[in-house]
Amino acid sequence: MKTIDELLAEGVSGKRVFVRADLNVPLADGQITDDGRIRAVLPTVEALTGAGAKVIVASHLGRPKGAPDPAFSLLPAAERLGELLGKPVAFAQDTVGPAAHAAVDGLEPGQVAVIENLRFNPGETSKDDAERATFADELAALADVYVGDGFGAVHRKHASVYDLPARLPHYAGYLIATEVGVLQKLTEEVQRPYAVVLGGAKVSDKLGVIDNLLEKADRILIGGGMVFTFLKAKGYEVGASMLQEDQIPVVQEYLKRAEEKGVEFVLPVDVVVSGGFPDLKAKEPTHPDTVPADAIPAGQMGLDIGPATAELYAAKLADARTIFWNGPMGVFEHPDYAGGTRAVAQALLDSPAFTVVGGGDSAAAVRLLGFDENAYGHISTGGGASLEYLEGTTLPGLAALED
Repeated sequence: MKTIDELLAEGVSGKRVFVRADLNVPLADGQITDDGRIRAVLPTVEALTGAGAKVIVASHLGRPKGAPDPAFSLLPAAERLGELLGKPVAFAQDTVGPAAHAAVDGLEPGQVAVIENLRFNPGETSKDDAERATFADELAALADVYVGDGFGAVHRKHASVYDLPARLPHYAGYLIATEVGVLQKLTEEVQRPYAVVLGGAKVSDKLGVIDNLLEKADRILIGGGMVFTFLKAKGYEVGASMLQEDQIPVVQEYLKRAEEKGVEFVLPVDVVVSGGFPDLKAKEPTHPDTVPADAIPAGQMGLDIGPATAELYAAKLADARTIFWNGPMGVFEHPDYAGGTRAVAQALLDSPAFTVVGGGDSAAAVRLLGFDENAYGHISTGGGASLEYLEGTTLPGLAALED
């Protein structure tokens, strides 16, 4: 993989550089609630503009259905990028049409344009190779060079991620180079003990990574909604908690393999429960109870790991030398059910380990709960991409950047 430093050494003054970023930021009423992904691409954009490139930034946002949808416009992200850069950023209201070409043609060296949401064009996400290729050809007409820096999208075989690099000289941006370096430390250069904390809603989303980590990790700590499938697999009743019945046999097999391999699987000893899911908008106080993990009452829903489990997990992380965390321990968006996620976030800070927060909701939780994100070894911008890398899957967007 050639890096942006090699591109800069070759010279980019006056060249049109297409930067595939990940500006897929969360929005509420049109306002950005977390600009972490925009800030993550700044080093690459600033290096290119500082060297005199004409920079075209492109990204997706959300899941529009292959057609323009104002709810998913990249305009708020473009405006925020301009604020962070401290300079005006042009915005094109289409992807490859007249507005995009006009915006690019109007760039002077050192200036930036953002084109509209790539997923407004059906060719971006098409499973038809020819349709994706056509869109990639149209994108390639905008630029002289391609820089891949949207790590959160590299696990997608999309036109701007997979097909476009083949049509232009291509390089990895600073963010992708950093992310890959970190993931290599979790797979090839691991310092032990290696502890993994997995949470989130569905166990099915984590099966591949658990399967692979059984060959690499020393301890796997489980929380979030997925934990109730593990508890059920051990024969416990889980009340009205989230449960994937069809995954119980797989989970039982993983627990058996972990025991055979000497991998410590750590499950909650207590759970915070309530009679229903909380209102995350109003965030009114609820009436939670803490119960033993093997005694969840019928009709009660588990919404967080309990305080005894939080202490247990902190102890299991205290002597680790490498920690990877992906997925919150509970419904962290509500104060009544944020305790477990807060405890894990703090345990990572208290540990001497190299700590990696695996993007997505975990990264959002760190910021929402007020932790200093710079205090962690690394906070990934791509939860899904990180997990697929740790599964051992070839990521299309990384393969496309290799020569």
